[in-house]
Amino acid sequence: MFSLRSKILHQATRSTLAQPRLASLNAQRSFHSSPLLLKMVKVGDSIPSVELMEGSPGDKINLAEKLKGKGMIIGVPAAFSPGCSETHIPGYVNSTKTKAAGDVYVVAVNDAFVMKAWGKQLDPEGSSKMHFVADPSGAFTKALGLDFDASAMLGNVRSKRYALVIDGGKVVSTHVEPDNIGINESAAEKVLGK
Repeated sequence: MFSLRSKILHQATRSTLAQPRLASLNAQRSFHSSPLLLKMVKVGDSIPSVELMEGSPGDKINLAEKLKGKGMIIGVPAAFSPGCSETHIPGYVNSTKTKAAGDVYVVAVNDAFVMKAWGKQLDPEGSSKMHFVADPSGAFTKALGLDFDASAMLGNVRSKRYALVIDGGKVVSTHVEPDNIGINESAAEKVLGK
């Protein structure tokens, strides 16, 4: 049982510890109009202009420049994780409707070498024409407002699981997992249709 002194000390410590966290969140979200209002990508938004990597750190790409027509961006919490490797991305790789969706980019907060190896494992022949791109610092993911603190599970900030359908450089539909990591809203059969 806490004494009154212990309770006061506990509350003071919590509020002192919360201040740096709040300041950190404000700094991370400074690109939004209100730092306390965590803004997530929505229909009608443009794709953020942020450099990503495809294949190696020297191969920079910008999805705002690449996705001028039809396409998709699929975000995953971690390359090589069971849900991402066994269900989520194979659903798109194996779907006959993926190619009709336009240019498809799989994005994770991982390095370029990991994403390249993961792409080769999931689609060895490259028949799906999907691109596996790295967002090593999470800058693209944060610009979309689709990051979450996964340090307890994956060691750092990661991407929520999502699928964004793009047309003309604008988001036309969003499919974001409400629990960040589930595979329901962003599953291929739900996004592309059965």
